[in-house]
Amino acid sequence: MEKYSVIIIGGGPAGLTTALTLASANGKFPFVEGKKYLVIYGEYSDLDKALLKNVPGIPVGTLGKDLLNSIREQVKAYPNVKLVKGNVIKAKGEKGNFKVYLEDGTVFEGENLVLATGFHKFNIEGLNVEVVEHHNSPRPNKVMLKHNNNKVRDGLFVAGLLAGEPTMFASASGSGAKVACDILSEWAGKTVVVHDVPDEG
Repeated sequence: MEKYSVIIIGGGPAGLTTALTLASANGKFPFVEGKKYLVIYGEYSDLDKALLKNVPGIPVGTLGKDLLNSIREQVKAYPNVKLVKGNVIKAKGEKGNFKVYLEDGTVFEGENLVLATGFHKFNIEGLNVEVVEHHNSPRPNKVMLKHNNNKVRDGLFVAGLLAGEPTMFASASGSGAKVACDILSEWAGKTVVVHDVPDEG
C-alpha cells in the first residue's frame, strides 16, 4: 500500500489550499523530494453555494462552485498530489502511521493527517479528538476541534472552519496555507514559506 506524506481530509478552501501549498514546494526544497499528498473530498462543500464578491483577486460575482472546480484543477496539475472522492468514516494512528478508512472499504496510509471537514459536524471515528463549539460562527450549533496553533497533537493538524476560522473563503484558505507551512517547517527544522518569483527576462 502506498503511504502518503500527508493525507488531507476535506476538499474545500482549507483542504485544497493545504494540498496546493505542499505540492508547490516540490523542486524548491530538498526535504520535500519524493513526498506525496492525498486529498479526500466529499460530495459537498459550503463553497458550492457561494457567490463571491469580496475575495481578493477573484472577479466579483464568481460562483463558489466554479472557483472550487478551478482550484481542484490547479491542485491536480501537480504530479505529487492525488485527489480522491469518498466519505471518510474512520481514522486512527499517530504521527508516522495514520490509517484512513473510507465508507467503500478503501484504506489509505499516511505519515501526517490534516482535518479540514468544515464546521457542520465531525463524525470521523477513532481519532480521540475533542469537539467543541465553534467560537467564530454566526450560526449556532457549529463545531470545531480543540487544538493548539492548528495542531491537535504531533502529526495531526486541523485547518479552516474546523479549526475555528470565520466562515469566509480567505480565512479558510489562509488557514490551509498556514498548516502546510507548519508541516514544511517541521520537516525543514526551521520556518519555511513557499514563494515563486517571475523569471527575469
